[in-house]
Amino acid sequence: MYKFLYLPSVKKIHMLIVPIKENEPIDKALKKFKKKFEKTGVVKQLRARQAFEKRSVERRTEIKKAVYKNKLRREETEG
Repeated sequence: MYKFLYLPSVKKIHMLIVPIKENEPIDKALKKFKKKFEKTGVVKQLRARQAFEKRSVERRTEIKKAVYKNKLRREETEG
């Protein structure tokens, strides 16, 4: 049995297919569905579109994130 979800996006229609075995509990199927849905990034995209962000601000936040990630990696390798 397959479950389908159509998510309208700007250019694409995402269709999530979650294969469910006969004796598989619904909780497991929901967990699989949630993971797949998170990976699509639709919710993240919708939140980003709620308010316009200037390109310079976007770049600044990207740079801050990159600096933070590099800092974490350096601490991980050193410590």
